[in-house]
Amino acid sequence: MKFYKKLKNLILSLFSLFPFFLFIFIILYLLYHSIIFFEKRSFFEVLISSKWRPLRGEFGFLLFWISTIYVTLFSSLIFIPLGILISIYISEYSKKKLKNILKPLFDILSAIPSVVFGLWGFIVVVPFISFLGKILGIATSGYSIFSASIVLSLMVLPILISLLIEIFELVPFELKEAVLSLGATKWEMVKNVLIPQCKKGIVAGIFLSLGRVVGETMAVMMVVGNSIKIPKTPFDPAYPIPALIANNFGEMMSIPVYREALLFSALLLNLIVLIFHFFLRRIILRIKLYG
Repeated sequence: MKFYKKLKNLILSLFSLFPFFLFIFIILYLLYHSIIFFEKRSFFEVLISSKWRPLRGEFGFLLFWISTIYVTLFSSLIFIPLGILISIYISEYSKKKLKNILKPLFDILSAIPSVVFGLWGFIVVVPFISFLGKILGIATSGYSIFSASIVLSLMVLPILISLLIEIFELVPFELKEAVLSLGATKWEMVKNVLIPQCKKGIVAGIFLSLGRVVGETMAVMMVVGNSIKIPKTPFDPAYPIPALIANNFGEMMSIPVYREALLFSALLLNLIVLIFHFFLRRIILRIKLYG
């Protein structure tokens, strides 16, 4: 009997560790091909060079990782404040009937495929940004960082809102009522009790959403412009790393070292996500209840 119990625990432990080992295998595979890529190239030269001419053997990743960071930052400026404010409204200010409608609605929106958001962005957002550029006197085709940021924000908002509503509802009702009974306004209760109680959850939800933003491919590829030049304004087209991989992997493999270059870009994308999560852990560990 003890043998079967130990065997069961071992099997369950192996299944639990499988995602970790799979992740390590992926990283090692990408690292191996990246080492091949850098046999005759300087790592820092590849990172800081903007020359992307695969036929000449020139692979500069500057514009790709800058584009990825730009799209992520501009998206975060949209979805983070909106997500927090909408979640607070639904959790604390909306009526029960409206809340019961909105909560499952956001859950449904979270499950919509990214290509649908990309198609909507192609049909609606890109022409709108082009029209807005004409009003502001800015030359833009509409395919831009701004368009990608709007589409990504609308994709991520339902996920962030659903997470934050669940987190806010974990705060004991009695605690909130006690603060209100002392004469505090609803906003004072939110500012001094709800948000401090949920700081770690809010930060975790934001960073999980950022992970989705960094790695999103299809929706971004359809509206960002995929232009091989360093963007200077939000109205300029860009070329994030996920779009580079999706556009070229499998089609340009006849070019020497091109496969290794794209696998290095995948490793670079993983490193960006890992850096995000490293800072997430550091921030969460430093956060203390009530500041």
